[in-house]
Amino acid sequence: MSKVTVTPESLVVLEDVVKTYHMGEVDVTALNHTDLVLDRGEFVVILGPSGSGKTTLLNLIGGIDSPTAGRIIIDGEDISHYGQRELTLFRRRTVGFVFQFFNLIPTLTARENVDFALQLSGRGRRGDDRGREDSAHLLAKVGLSERLEHFPSQLSGGEQQRVAVARALAKKPALVLGDEPTGNLDFRTGTLVLSAMREVNRLLGTTVVIVTHNQPLAAAADRVLHFREGRISRIEVNAHPIPPEDVEW
Repeated sequence: MSKVTVTPESLVVLEDVVKTYHMGEVDVTALNHTDLVLDRGEFVVILGPSGSGKTTLLNLIGGIDSPTAGRIIIDGEDISHYGQRELTLFRRRTVGFVFQFFNLIPTLTARENVDFALQLSGRGRRGDDRGREDSAHLLAKVGLSERLEHFPSQLSGGEQQRVAVARALAKKPALVLGDEPTGNLDFRTGTLVLSAMREVNRLLGTTVVIVTHNQPLAAAADRVLHFREGRISRIEVNAHPIPPEDVEW
């Protein structure tokens, strides 16, 4: 019998999930019999030291990796035993990623980077004016309406990360995952990025999950998952999460 309680609001469901990596003659268990439910529209921060399992969890619910055992159900879709092609299609239609190192295409402008994401998702086509309007609208949402035609090399680190946020939102995903999205940013630009992700969470009802070492970010989350030695050691609920701009980094 499942240990988790699933409701119509449940977007992410993990049931007794294990992830073991084979390192030569040694097996390393990165995730150890984890149960978890994340609801639609939640803003969740995952905290823990390096090697605690938090990035492994992010990779599993994002379809980047597959579990050794257990079930992972995302938006009603059991992805536990998907092959690489099925996982690729799942990621394209369901998940947006925001990484620490931006991963923008350097030869494309800000608008074109978002256009490309739209094309991959099937929401835009090359030369489609409607798609260009969508990408401009997304970039305006993150405060970059004046930087549409700039290349990544012409943008600051914070601006590049905001392009990455807009790109992640291009396909209107049910789930946005951030792996240290503010890790390389100063206080001001990190706050702008976090504010943009929180705004999208509230306006569109997108579930946002952020992995970070930055303890103060927890104050802005609806829930905080603390990881230790491959397990969730503690869950905190913030009845009154503070606005990202008020976080004391």
